[in-house]
Amino acid sequence: MNRANAARGRFGEDLAAGWYLERGFVMLDRNWRTRGGELDLVVGRDDLVVVCEVKARATLAYGHPFEAVTPAKLARLRRLAVQWLRDHGRHDVRLRLDVVGIVGTRLEVLEDVGA
Repeated sequence: MNRANAARGRFGEDLAAGWYLERGFVMLDRNWRTRGGELDLVVGRDDLVVVCEVKARATLAYGHPFEAVTPAKLARLRRLAVQWLRDHGRHDVRLRLDVVGIVGTRLEVLEDVGA
């Protein structure tokens, strides 16, 4: 990944994190890595834990960011989310998978995509 893409990814994660914090969530983890992959954001509120995949693009030239989240990617996120819960001793919680797509500075959130 080049520096411009890395900076855009960081910007997108910051924007998404702010969106969740404004809605009363607390940041539980960010860029959590394991052998099986990475979780961009893990946020929580009450008994809900949300794992959020963030996709940021400068323009739509390469398609909408949501198009990059394939069924295989969702399955990997689901596995990683369960591992995160187990590793952090979070058992009696509801889990939700969200995807945040950012084009330029416009943020869209798809909630509960992992059902």
